[in-house]
Amino acid sequence: MEMTNRSPPGDSKVDCVNCDSLVRPNCGNSAAVSVPLSLPGKRVTHMEGDDLYRLRDRKFLIEDRKRICAWALGTALLGILLMIIHAEICPYVDELGSKVSLIINCSISLSTGCLLILIIAFHYKDIRVFIIDHNQVDWRIAMTSHRVLVITLELLVCAIHPVGSYWEVGQHDNSSYAAPLCVSNHHDKALLDMELLLSMLMFLRLYLVHRAILLHSKVLLSASYRSIGSLNNINFTFRFVLKVLMNKHPARTLLVFILLFWLTASWMLTLCERQTQELTRQMDTALWLIAITFLTVGYGDVAPSTSCGKAVCLFTGVMGVACTAMLVAIMTEKLALNKGEKHVHFFMLDIQISKRIRHAAANVLRECWLLHRANLPKGSRGEHRRHQRCLLEAIRVFRHLRLKQRKLRDYVSQMVDLPKMQMIMCDLSANWNNSYRELEQRILSMEQKLDELSRCFQQTSELLSEVLHHRSPVIR
Repeated sequence: MEMTNRSPPGDSKVDCVNCDSLVRPNCGNSAAVSVPLSLPGKRVTHMEGDDLYRLRDRKFLIEDRKRICAWALGTALLGILLMIIHAEICPYVDELGSKVSLIINCSISLSTGCLLILIIAFHYKDIRVFIIDHNQVDWRIAMTSHRVLVITLELLVCAIHPVGSYWEVGQHDNSSYAAPLCVSNHHDKALLDMELLLSMLMFLRLYLVHRAILLHSKVLLSASYRSIGSLNNINFTFRFVLKVLMNKHPARTLLVFILLFWLTASWMLTLCERQTQELTRQMDTALWLIAITFLTVGYGDVAPSTSCGKAVCLFTGVMGVACTAMLVAIMTEKLALNKGEKHVHFFMLDIQISKRIRHAAANVLRECWLLHRANLPKGSRGEHRRHQRCLLEAIRVFRHLRLKQRKLRDYVSQMVDLPKMQMIMCDLSANWNNSYRELEQRILSMEQKLDELSRCFQQTSELLSEVLHHRSPVIR
């Protein structure tokens, strides 16, 4: 595993600050990477330096966590592949030699041990990220009951692997003949069932796929996604990433999942039916049975005989119903018209129905005129009845077209054009703002005129008072 040279924020060694505002921890090491903590000319504070070192360590920890998750997934897939090879060579182990199965089982155990170490390392990095995110809290705070339960379950799931060969070696260690180190050649049913169960439970390691997809997705790695998501309180979980994948590549994602599920379920069915003499022990027949069960067809030509095979087929049927529902939803979305296509389609339908209504109205007028001509004395009764029937038919067609046009327009009116409504509301708001500004200007002009009038009245009153004051002695 690639290790990076990091300096923790709380290191007791003194960091050196050079003249170009670069802080270098451990000045004796010339290979250390210098990190600018502030702009030139600005004094660097200890808190800013700690924050930058913490962000750098968090970035390195996230990269290490992503790398460890990829290695864990690869190790889990290697263990599953070795288990499949071990199960497939069981019928030929007597011919190939007894040590082949022991070597493969040792490889499975070795890969399981490496996987457990990688799982522990992943959660160690995750706890360190938690400590950095929460401002250097104690690591015991990160060990909640939920986290402890998750780590324990992951270790238990990843520790499951077949160990039947070791039991066989212990039983035949003192024997003079070579023991068949494969449970399929053993007659103990309890040991056979346990080996079968452990082999099938190894597929639980595939839970690491969703973690690898989440950590390597562009959604999680994009800073813009994370910024906008944090503003909208969106948690970037596997559910969100899966929704994004189903929205961008729905057919590709569902097709890959269905094919991988078919292959896995078919091999598990052959493993369950291997001790029987039925046709389902063959891979091609198992693929056929899984396919018709997944598609809920069920012709009944083949059927599982063991309880394990029935459980696999039952789970396949449930997954088939779920995937069929998703497939129907995807096809409905792909075949549906978008907003522009709907507008064009309904507009052309409206034009066509309007033309047909005009033709139907013209037919009604024509049949009325022909019926009027048939009412003349020279007309026959048979021709009169024929024109009546034609008139009633023309009226029925006219009413049917009018009803069809009304239904179409009602459906179109229900399609609310949100952008258009938004533009209308924006125009109305702009008009109201303009009117409000004009009203404010008019009010201000009226206030100014009122001030002028008040000043004029005051001046007039002062003039009148002066005139009366000068004339009062004369009057007296």
